Amino acid sequence: MSLPKDDAVVLSARWTEGVLLKRDVFSTVERGRFHGDSGEVDAVLRRLDEVPWWSFLLARHLFGREKHALVLAKGLNAGPELLWAGRRALVRGFVDGVALHLAKPHGDLAYFRSAKDVLRRLRRAGICHNDLAKEQNWLVGRDGRAYVTDFQLAACFRRRGRLYRILAYEDLRHLLKHKRSYAPEALTPRERKVLAKKSFVASLWLATGKKVYRAITRGLFNFTDREGGGRRLVNDAPVLAELIRKNPAVRDTAIVAFADRRSGVGLYAFVEADQSALEGQLRNELTAAKGPKPPEHIQVVHALPRDTSGKPRTEILQLVAMNQLDLIEPMMKNDQDRAFLKDILEQRKNLRDRFNFEADLPIS
Repeated sequence: MSLPKDDAVVLSARWTEGVLLKRDVFSTVERGRFHGDSGEVDAVLRRLDEVPWWSFLLARHLFGREKHALVLAKGLNAGPELLWAGRRALVRGFVDGVALHLAKPHGDLAYFRSAKDVLRRLRRAGICHNDLAKEQNWLVGRDGRAYVTDFQLAACFRRRGRLYRILAYEDLRHLLKHKRSYAPEALTPRERKVLAKKSFVASLWLATGKKVYRAITRGLFNFTDREGGGRRLVNDAPVLAELIRKNPAVRDTAIVAFADRRSGVGLYAFVEADQSALEGQLRNELTAAKGPKPPEHIQVVHALPRDTSGKPRTEILQLVAMNQLDLIEPMMKNDQDRAFLKDILEQRKNLRDRFNFEADLPIS
């Protein structure tokens, strides 16, 4: 399915293709640069030209909801600004930040105060996001503030009736669930009451609709995990990691997913070992095992970046795999972290779909 001619004309003149962020049966999302009235800016493009025919009507409906919500949210500083919208494509501003599940703002009370303020601004505009249970829809900006993204399920209201109040309550309850994960000691007694009381609509959804939703998304659409890796990351990656660790030269491995223009979703294995030539051997072993498809990229590193508990920092490795290198810098705590990561960046494998977002990156 191709873009309408007028959409294609605008994008060919004003859009510079960058890094693929996501591709599924509802849209293709990529980061690039958009030439607007005030010059070229970092931006995100959502387009429907690669959507299969059988999901197009639903994809167009979700596209319309996002477009409407972004128009109403203009100037609120609650999420990305709508820069341009056509019939089957739209461009929104790029929010300089990373998703909540990557940033992990433990104990960051200022962030959650900012997040509540975001919801207040959206409510005043009559916007209920309806998809804030997903951590990837909450962003931690480089400025430390909260932003929300992905308005495909948003509902917009002219009057604050009962349905509006219920949906706004659920947006707040989902935010508080994230606060409970990252700053539980800061929950107020009133917030704990909200967490303990689901709305009737939410309870009904959990008992009925969510089961159907999961059956469709996980069965038909292959949506499984919050990082967008689908069945490959959830089902294949653990098997591949176990096979890789069987090699005596391997100390550890971490596998992450990245969006791939050819296959949709690719896997990237970072392998902690001393032998730089181990990659070919591992690929042969994985092929011979006749298990899941081997990762698209295998990179041998001298050491995996780890948190204070010793677990690999997959949030950083995912950004490396996706070539979102400029978003890594705010997550570095000191020059030692930067020096440690420099070797990984210099030897990274996913060079097909990259852009110059790393041009000013101090660690490269």
